[in-house]
Amino acid sequence: MTLARPMAARVTLRLAALMALAVTLLSLGAMALQYRLVEARLMAAQRAALAADLAGFGALYDQRRIIALRQAIEYRATAATGEEMLVLLDRQGAALAGTRVAWPAGVVTEGEGFAVEPAGIILDGGSRWLAVARDLPGGFPLLVARSLRPVDETLAAMRRGMLGLFAALLLAGGGVGWLAARSVMRRIGRLNDLADRVAEGALDARLPGARSGDEFGLLETHVHAMLDRIQNLNRATHRLSDTIAHELRTPLNRMLQKLSRIEGQEEVTAGLKAEMRQAIRMFDSLLDISRAEADAGTGGGLVPVDLSAVVAEVWDLYEPLAEDKGLATGARVAPGLRVLGDRNLIAQLLSNLLDNAVKYCAAGDRLELDLSTAGDRHVLRVADSGPGLPEEMRAEAFDRFTRAERDRGTPGHGLGLALVRAIAARHGARLVLPEGPGFTLEIHWPRLQQSD
Repeated sequence: MTLARPMAARVTLRLAALMALAVTLLSLGAMALQYRLVEARLMAAQRAALAADLAGFGALYDQRRIIALRQAIEYRATAATGEEMLVLLDRQGAALAGTRVAWPAGVVTEGEGFAVEPAGIILDGGSRWLAVARDLPGGFPLLVARSLRPVDETLAAMRRGMLGLFAALLLAGGGVGWLAARSVMRRIGRLNDLADRVAEGALDARLPGARSGDEFGLLETHVHAMLDRIQNLNRATHRLSDTIAHELRTPLNRMLQKLSRIEGQEEVTAGLKAEMRQAIRMFDSLLDISRAEADAGTGGGLVPVDLSAVVAEVWDLYEPLAEDKGLATGARVAPGLRVLGDRNLIAQLLSNLLDNAVKYCAAGDRLELDLSTAGDRHVLRVADSGPGLPEEMRAEAFDRFTRAERDRGTPGHGLGLALVRAIAARHGARLVLPEGPGFTLEIHWPRLQQSD
């Protein structure tokens, strides 16, 4: 059967997104580190400038105390560019000199002298300042601060640039990731296409073209070697099954002919003949299964067939048998549904299913048949309310010689569903075994295109 892969596009997108995210996160980490380094460097420069201002004021203070310091601050205030804040107060808190006449609210003095530490960041008018507030000897408060606006503007510009770079990296990473993921998924898709063809029964399917020297090429080589091995084992199994079936049918037929010439022991010979006929039918079924499996996936010998007509004809044959056994029946067959197939094999497939239903159902059970179209498939559904399959047998229901213990007393060899599977594979049909009471089997046939 063909395995649908509706998630392939989503897998490609997910891989592309993961690759883009990985590249972007690494780049973002590098940009964050660079941002912190620049921020530290700019703050160190401002701190160095503040230390130089304090050192100059300290030298003047050592020469002529407050008078020299006041004169220097007044001179600096006249040439202030707005990048520095200087305030010198007298003992009563009145301004002696500075770039402003009032002490900033909330700022308290810490320590004495002109050391740059401790320094802190203060807010004034919405701007940040790196400031040092001291009490000079004699009770003269001094505030020296450097504006952090250049730092903030530089960092803001960096953030804007990083944001744009982040978006560009995300797009570029997504594009590169998409191309890389698409290339990988295309290589995986080749293997999936091969697996689909093999699942449909084409064991001779192989990937065209030369193998590449990478891991995908090695994987393709291993897959081909595995398929060669499977194909050889499958051929050997088919040859063995055919040989056994052919070789045993002939002596059994001869024994049947000899038994027909024995007189006076009709009861014994009748029992032997019945058992031999069952054995011959079993070998015939094995041969049919082998032939169907050998032709699976080749398409040779298949012609346009009116599936609706074949289903209706077989149902007309089995409906009276089901009613004679007391089964309630119902059929819905959409007209004009066509497939590429073998009419006799399709009839044999449906006959096996209906024969099993009539055989295992009891009076009062219901047997239903439905043929309709769903998407690009015709769906043939056979359902009965009989005992169904034991849960432990569902996984092996289509294997040869599979029978439930409760059915050992019912004539049969457990080959009916194996033949159904082989014929379905011959036509590229997909089998679905739904859960539920009784036994239900859906066969999804490929629709015959109008051009066919």
